[in-house]
Amino acid sequence: MLINLLVVNPFLDNLLKVLSLVGLMTISAMSLIYLERKIAARFHMRLGPTRTGPAGLLQSVADALKLLGKEDIRPKSADPWSFELAPYFVFIPAFMMLVTVPFTLLLNVQMFTLGLLYLIAISSVSIVGWVMAGWGSDNRYALIGALRAAAQGISYELPLVLAVLCIAMLSQSLNLNVIIESQSTLPNILFQPFPLFLFFTAALAEMNRSPFDIPVGESEVVGGPFVEYSGIRWSMFFLAEYTTLLVMSILIVALFLGGWAWPFGENLGTFWQIMLTLLKTSFVIFIIFWTRVSIPRMRIDQLMNFCWKVLIPLAFLQIFFNGFILVLELPKILLSISSIGLLALLVVIVNKSIQNLNKEIVS
Repeated sequence: MLINLLVVNPFLDNLLKVLSLVGLMTISAMSLIYLERKIAARFHMRLGPTRTGPAGLLQSVADALKLLGKEDIRPKSADPWSFELAPYFVFIPAFMMLVTVPFTLLLNVQMFTLGLLYLIAISSVSIVGWVMAGWGSDNRYALIGALRAAAQGISYELPLVLAVLCIAMLSQSLNLNVIIESQSTLPNILFQPFPLFLFFTAALAEMNRSPFDIPVGESEVVGGPFVEYSGIRWSMFFLAEYTTLLVMSILIVALFLGGWAWPFGENLGTFWQIMLTLLKTSFVIFIIFWTRVSIPRMRIDQLMNFCWKVLIPLAFLQIFFNGFILVLELPKILLSISSIGLLALLVVIVNKSIQNLNKEIVS
């Protein structure tokens, strides 16, 4: 009866999908916050949340209730429109990115033919929200953080797009399900390891996560663009951050790790596809948490130089190699060789930069 009603009434169908996405955002954000605190605690030889609920499982719930009950304060000199609307410009794009995420072959809200282009376009809108938050707060630390976020987001958007372009060239499609189906035999990570590193690094920078958390560095800008926010508005920024973390992790799985199709996903049904997506996404999220607790924050000049002088030139080289190999229909093993070669070149460049930096410090 309910299924028939949803088929007949598109409004109810869309309303149910929207409510499902909001519930998924909330539950996933609260779960990821708890898991990150526990994983970071283990790396730092601490315990993490233990008191609120069994093993601290209700700590995120307690934090959410606290934020809902806190007073919503706005600085007297803040610009009302920019300050009020900024959280929505960050929150809504994260929500819209979930629309076309491929959990399984059939489990998604809407699969677009140009879904990959849609995701890249939507993800860049949040930069506007960061700038609005910093400008509207009338706080110099917030404004500096907003300018850093804008410079970082615009810069690392380029290697992110170039990494996606490498996969689109390989799969000859921008449809995420088509890209995943093309990996039913072998995942793209075997042919494009350098674009995987490129996408992973750019995604960390887009999410302002360590070692690219310069816009929100407490030791430098006291919390970044949303330092003046409190209560529910402050929580919207973090809800968007952890939703974007989930979306980017699923995208890495879909683009490079075979998504729901590899291995045997097309043959073993929906349950196996859900398990594949869940396990692979959990692994990527763990690597992101591991990166945060292992690598120190970069300086702003190091961050920008790494993007413009290293990642983008190497990304263009990867696109050139892909085009040359695919157009001439050369063996696919050459894709792997060229990509591994670029990874090795990246290691050499970074190692040389570290040696030069050490010499400057010593001298």
